[in-house]
Amino acid sequence: MEAPVVYLAFRKHAGLSAYNLQPFNTRLHKAQLELSGIPTIYWPTLYIKLSKEIFDAGLVFQIAKIDYTDSVKTAQDPGFKLFVAAEEGLVCDDPNNIFLIDHAWMYDVNFAHQLSEIPALLDRLCNLMSYDGPDDKSTKVEFALREMWRYNQFYSSNKGTIEERLPLWYIMDEVGSAINHSDDPNFRTVPFLYLNQNTTYSLLFPVKNVEFNDEVTRDFVENQTNDPEKRRALLLPWIDQDFTDKSFTQVEPDVQYFLSGRVPESLPQENGSANGRNGDIKPVKLKVYTQYDIVSQYLTDPAFELVDNEHEADVLWLMVHFKDYKTLSQESPHTFVNQFPYEHILTNKDLLSIVCRRKAADKLYDPETLDTYPSWLPTTYNLSTELIEFVSYFQNREARDLDNHWICKPWNLARGLDTHVTNNLFHILRLPSTGPKIAQKYISSPVLYTRPGVGSVKFDVRYVFLLKSVKPLMVYAYSNFFLRFANKEFALNNLHDYEQHFTVMNYSEEAELYHVKCADFEVEWNKMYPENKWKNSVEIKIFKMIKEAFEAASDAPMGKGIVDNPQSRALYAVDLMLEWKNNEMNPVLLEVNFSPDNKRACEYYPDFYNNVFKFLFLDTGDTNEFIEL
Repeated sequence: MEAPVVYLAFRKHAGLSAYNLQPFNTRLHKAQLELSGIPTIYWPTLYIKLSKEIFDAGLVFQIAKIDYTDSVKTAQDPGFKLFVAAEEGLVCDDPNNIFLIDHAWMYDVNFAHQLSEIPALLDRLCNLMSYDGPDDKSTKVEFALREMWRYNQFYSSNKGTIEERLPLWYIMDEVGSAINHSDDPNFRTVPFLYLNQNTTYSLLFPVKNVEFNDEVTRDFVENQTNDPEKRRALLLPWIDQDFTDKSFTQVEPDVQYFLSGRVPESLPQENGSANGRNGDIKPVKLKVYTQYDIVSQYLTDPAFELVDNEHEADVLWLMVHFKDYKTLSQESPHTFVNQFPYEHILTNKDLLSIVCRRKAADKLYDPETLDTYPSWLPTTYNLSTELIEFVSYFQNREARDLDNHWICKPWNLARGLDTHVTNNLFHILRLPSTGPKIAQKYISSPVLYTRPGVGSVKFDVRYVFLLKSVKPLMVYAYSNFFLRFANKEFALNNLHDYEQHFTVMNYSEEAELYHVKCADFEVEWNKMYPENKWKNSVEIKIFKMIKEAFEAASDAPMGKGIVDNPQSRALYAVDLMLEWKNNEMNPVLLEVNFSPDNKRACEYYPDFYNNVFKFLFLDTGDTNEFIEL
């Protein structure tokens, strides 16, 4: 039986007839109004309410607290409901019926833990989230940070830098947070940035005529109407569902998935004229056109000459994606380019996991541990196309009491931007609304490195790999590798603490950047792990893993695999970590990076680009620096 309600507020609606309704400043707000789907009938009223800061929702709605005295309240049951208090009800064609909802909290999710420093806000949030636990600050903070994903909304801008366009999360005030879900809603809420004051509100307006005492509802996943099962999964923060009977195995998509949403690439002509600068046609100096200033600074070998005109170049070293291999082969058949056709299947996070799963052969996962294969690839789900499978996998792990920490990353951002570490399913399910993401199993048992004065910390390793040919496959590792370290001792807690769980510190002015060259690292490593010497054990496993990844990428047909091109030579940076599994130390592939930043490589080894260019384009140089896989 539904729990009874206790009414907390009741006021009669007072209209806006006293105000002179004026049109909105369309130059500033029209695009936003149209994109948000706000009916034009409400625009004049909205202008008045925004400019006069009129919050009159309390005059037409009432908040009701649900009494669960005689029934059992589950974690997902609402604590409050919102009802229409206006005796005459509300109709959609009344221009007055749009309301400003204030925000109790708007924040950068990376700093949500600072809630512990704002006791008044913490108490307010706990009240609107119906907290009924002990009056203990740490317990209340833990509750609020877990529950907030059932209340969070987000706002993002389409202007400014990447950082400025990242989503800002917010929780509506008591009125907005009392609105519950319905598949057949009678209201909508949308975020709105009032540019005159640079202030964000939520706007509440009816989509159906409602009567006195009707409950106010909205659709919490209103943009998900085509796939009932996906919609059911996205509603899990509010409506409990069991997906453990669904399959969590993954099937490789067809070629259209690999090509969709991407700029088409033309392939080199097949008449054999495209062959790069080789044999008798080598000039005295190779002319190099580069878009990367580090190459301009460090490419000093007399075998190369920098030029400003790409049409004069023998080597194109580009930082943007190159697509027209056909024209290059026809008009400049002896010019090299630092990319291969369709190499994005490795450098895009969502495609990399698909490609590498080809090495799983017939064994997709271990039925006892649910560990997926290949063992060096973290279990990875695309939260846009594999959401049902992910939820099933998460719930199956949960049912077996297996570790369920995940790291969620955007497909197309770097530097840890909009990246979340969590074991909260509701948190994960809210993230795809801010942009496409993958959920990757977090390494819960990483191999650690002992930092003096700090303790045992996470670290990752970056290797540079050179691809000279796809058919036959010719991949080489640069002998020197690069290391990045966390700044705090590792433990599987404080998931918000960047310096504990992440290793990329060079994008923060405040964070310490700990430098260790690979030669010094190897000495210390071999002391820490004498049974797992770097060169004789760890690096062998790493190179085997990387070769398998490139094999998986090169053995597939065009569109699903890298295409060979005699004019192509490429450099990639591969990021990896080490983990303990079954008492063994194993590498784990994290990312393959397109046009990586090699500034540190040049600072450590000033001849880095001299050696790379001679090896790639002249087949000369110190071959001891490059290891064939």
